[in-house]
Formats: sequence, C-alpha cells, structure tokens
Amino acid sequence: MTNTAFFLDLETRVWQALVDGDPAADAALLAGDFLGVYSTGFSGRDGHVEQLADGPTVATFALSLARTVALGEGRVLLAYRADYRRTGATGAEAMYVSSIWEKRGDRWLNTFSQDSNAADPAPV
Repeated sequence: MTNTAFFLDLETRVWQALVDGDPAADAALLAGDFLGVYSTGFSGRDGHVEQLADGPTVATFALSLARTVALGEGRVLLAYRADYRRTGATGAEAMYVSSIWEKRGDRWLNTFSQDSNAADPAPV
C-alpha cells in the first residue's frame, strides 16, 4: 500500500497532536520502538511524547510535496515538506521530513522519522 494521501493523513495526525498538545494522540501513532533523528539528536517515543508535557509545541503547520516509497510488505516511507510555526514564535520554519510507517497487526504506526532543515544548502 503506497497511497500517499492515506499516509499523509496519518502524519497530519501526529502534527495535529503537537498543535493540540495531546500526548495520548501522539503516543498512539508512534511505535514503542520509534526512533526520531533530529538536529538535536535522537529521540524515542517517550521523548517525542514528553515534549508535550507543557502543552502544544506547534501553533500552525502545512504539509506539502508528499510522496511515498514502498519499502516492502507493510512498510512505507513518506517524505514531505513541513512549513510550521512553533508555539510562541513569530517566524515560520520549514523542513523536509522522512517517516517510515509500518503495519503492525491492524494498525499503521510511525517507526522512524528524520527531519532536515529546509534552509540547508542543496547537496552537490
């Protein structure tokens, strides 16, 4: 299954949990062995969820340029651009994100995510 709209909807739910400050919604979408790779280092599911302990971390977001790549049975890579504004910030930011969604039982869970700053220079 590589229906881009389906996986973009799942990813949108993760972002919406950040806007809503909803740790339960965030945790429900991430696998227990989730790994996030960020400019600040690595994070597991607990770290991703804990960022919401004090409420929302994102004020607004828009996801675009989405594409999917099948990684085998029950695994899909979703890549997209995220334009967003952090809670309390005045300026917008942008990044490219790669997320792996894996079917476990009857649910799709996010098992991996890596962010790349959109302002970084293009590769040579």
